[in-house]
Amino acid sequence: MLDEKEFQRKADLAFEDLKRRLLVVGDEHGFDVEGESGKLEVIFEEPQEAKFVVSPNTPVREIWISALSTSFKLGWSESKNTFVSEKTGENLLEVMGRVVSEQLGTPVKL
Repeated sequence: MLDEKEFQRKADLAFEDLKRRLLVVGDEHGFDVEGESGKLEVIFEEPQEAKFVVSPNTPVREIWISALSTSFKLGWSESKNTFVSEKTGENLLEVMGRVVSEQLGTPVKL
């Protein structure tokens, strides 16, 4: 398991990258992205109102995503050098790309 400082560093980098990518896609598809390194919120008004929340859970060294009435928990994978869902094997960008695509009803790649 990563120590707290290393987790925070890796989570901050992952959040910066995710936010940058979401802002580009948000401009294209009309949704908002808010928040800083502590938490990201992805806010949709169309096709229906929804809010996705991405936040670090430092005590367990995971990034948690709340989206589409589901909770996703991603832990650090040394072999993949990214945060990965144990359940699906998807990395952070793949999970977010999938849930944003489902929300919008159109394929989105982050």
